Amino acid sequence: MADARFQSVAVFARRDLALAHDKLTTHIVDFRQPETWQDKVRGDVLFSCLGTTIKAAGSQEAMWAIDHDLQLAFAQAAQRNGVSRYVLVSAQMADANAHAFYSRMKGVLEQAVTALGFAHTAILRPPVLLRPDSDRAGEIWATKALAVFNALGLLRAYQPLRVEDLAAAMIAASLRDERLRIWEAREIRDVLLAQAA
Repeated sequence: MADARFQSVAVFARRDLALAHDKLTTHIVDFRQPETWQDKVRGDVLFSCLGTTIKAAGSQEAMWAIDHDLQLAFAQAAQRNGVSRYVLVSAQMADANAHAFYSRMKGVLEQAVTALGFAHTAILRPPVLLRPDSDRAGEIWATKALAVFNALGLLRAYQPLRVEDLAAAMIAASLRDERLRIWEAREIRDVLLAQAA
């Protein structure tokens, strides 16, 4: 919100985020009732980074409903409401033809939002994210394992990324004029974060 290029920020959440800022508007919504929030998805840029885990969702079907269906519904609402720039946080190895559920789900979502035809679409495929309050066992394990490889100078593209750095990369991607660009982990570091600096 410190970025002067953005005059206002609207956040859609299930509960109050306990954030206050002059630029911030928080919409507390029931995501299962799109008719209550679809008309509010307006502005110049939609940053889409909603997600859950199978553990939190309870099943693959429930996870798909959030990570795919809900994100797609937001993108469709934004496109209908004239939003011209769309930034999606996807995942490494996203592939609509993958056998792995998570990679396939992310790949199918990428195809669906690309087909909506925003004037500018940026899809970011970040590495494992460093979240200060993460309870995701996979993230914690991957962060520790990758730290060993990175100390040896290996697997730089997979080096965990702080969520603050991902946010800076998302902003940088939103300001570029490419019609469609998929940003892999190494490009997020080498191009977007360098641009954001």
